Amino acid sequence: MKGTVLALLLVGLGGAAGSAARAGVALALPAAPLAATLLVNVVGAGVLGLVVAALDGAGVSRRRARARLLLGTGFCGGFTTYSAVAVQTAELLRGAEPGTAVGYALVTLLLGAVATLLGLVLGGLLQRGAAASGPSARRGET
Repeated sequence: MKGTVLALLLVGLGGAAGSAARAGVALALPAAPLAATLLVNVVGAGVLGLVVAALDGAGVSRRRARARLLLGTGFCGGFTTYSAVAVQTAELLRGAEPGTAVGYALVTLLLGAVATLLGLVLGGLLQRGAAASGPSARRGET
């Protein structure tokens, strides 16, 4: 029970920070709501890929598992907003802008996938670098 409560608190704290960051981006770009949503989703997808890869691996420690809850599930979950993409796409369709609607949805998905892939690669490199400089590497062990 104690672990479940801590997990919920970590996700809630991360989610609140992510939602606040998303609102900050929207406030910084009030004239460009589509660009603001695209930005948070692409950046969030990349960060999530990085978090997953960097904090993954066999025998994930409690600390890494907690960091994934805070940063991945919480922050990235609160920061990204694919529901806004759906609403904005529907509004573009309703406003007789089908080309813009389809383009926006496809660009969001494609850039999000590329950002996630880049995040996974970067996170994997960071994890390998950390493993190579871990305690056994410093003692000259293999």
